[in-house]
Amino acid sequence: MGPYELSASGAHGERLDRFLARSLPQYSRSRLQRWIELGAVSWDERVLGRRHRLAGIETLLVEVQPLEADAAFAPEPVEFSLAHDDDAILVIDKHAGLVVHPGAGNWHGTLLNGLLHRFVSQTALPRAGIVHRLDKDTSGLMVVARTEASMAHLADQIASRRMGRRYLALVQGYAADRVEVDEPIGRDPAQRIRMAVVRGHGGRPARTVFRKLAEGRLGARAVSLVECRLHTGRTHQIRVHARHLGAPIVGDVLYGGLADPLAPRQALHAWRLELKHPVSGRTQVWTSTWPNDLSALLASAGIELDDAMHLADRPFHDAGAL
Repeated sequence: MGPYELSASGAHGERLDRFLARSLPQYSRSRLQRWIELGAVSWDERVLGRRHRLAGIETLLVEVQPLEADAAFAPEPVEFSLAHDDDAILVIDKHAGLVVHPGAGNWHGTLLNGLLHRFVSQTALPRAGIVHRLDKDTSGLMVVARTEASMAHLADQIASRRMGRRYLALVQGYAADRVEVDEPIGRDPAQRIRMAVVRGHGGRPARTVFRKLAEGRLGARAVSLVECRLHTGRTHQIRVHARHLGAPIVGDVLYGGLADPLAPRQALHAWRLELKHPVSGRTQVWTSTWPNDLSALLASAGIELDDAMHLADRPFHDAGAL
């Protein structure tokens, strides 16, 4: 059932959890509060906390959670690496295979559970401070808020396209030097477990810019190492847009990428994160090197990573890119 879309018209000044309890009386207040903690209540792509005071202009999206979700918001000793840690933000260097947020089939052992175990204060934040996600089998950098003020600040940077997120991907074929994909993404009507370019009803705006860094070959197959710049953050966005170009990511069998014994997963890595610190206001940049589990894949393709990264360090020459 759901999701629900609820207009907050006439609810100016009311606290979110109280508004939901009044609007959805078929669910207990404690269950609705758990949904808020899991980040299942949002407005304009911003996850809201239960103490959020409504302005009366919102149209809230409430994603109904199954009963299993009631026990998902629990601390568990899950390992993850930190690239940065202060009182306002955490920058995670996520390893492949780690699920970011509880969901169907993965209600435990996620990054969220690990955050609650290592940082007890994250319990007070919706989604434990997580403001964006990486797919389970995508590695690399992501930011987590430590306070509600930081969470709002980071969510605004994402919504306004001011947070710089760049990825490296090994794709099939010889890619163009630079190409922009501005195509809406929605649930694939033919295969519901994946997303697709969906024009018309059901598609949400999505924009990705690709630029080629190097070329190589995997046996008889041409491949390219590309850098991807996100302007939006739709589910599986890079994977869907790469497939739309006819250049699926190596190892990404869900989206048409050919399996390779040297590719244990999709060859996609979030290598660079740039944002304005919520407290200091300074622009900060973090980078993460190409992961070890995909190193043999690049070597087999004859691609020298150091040479490619010299190109990646150059300005993106993309209007709106950081």
